[in-house]
Amino acid sequence: MTTALSESILVPAGTVVTAKGDGPAVEVSGTTSRVFLATLSITRIIEQESLDVSIYGSPDGATWEAKSIAAFRQEFYTGETPVLLDLTAHPSVKFVRAHWEMARWGRGTETPMFEFGVTLKPIPADVLREVTAQSKATA
Repeated sequence: MTTALSESILVPAGTVVTAKGDGPAVEVSGTTSRVFLATLSITRIIEQESLDVSIYGSPDGATWEAKSIAAFRQEFYTGETPVLLDLTAHPSVKFVRAHWEMARWGRGTETPMFEFGVTLKPIPADVLREVTAQSKATA
């Protein structure tokens, strides 16, 4: 599923989960950029729990690499977290999907609960060139 801004949805906003799982396969082979900004948006939680979200790649949308190609830091609170997904080192990847795992500890119910979403937006080549040039100039 994509929007007019060529933003792909790896996990729809407002998705409520209580166990580990996977988002749908999203094709990225049609984009001109191989570098993306992935954003994890957590909108609701319960106390004393953690969420781990990673992104996996696939050449065909059916067979997935054993190791993730990007991962967000472990999260405990609501908010937005970006991560850069650079597929230039993964030329065979044509599809990506989000995978999440969660844990809960302490008092109350043992079942974790998170409401979150993950988006993926390509970074245009001219923006990458400009950022790279600026970072070299300041190094």
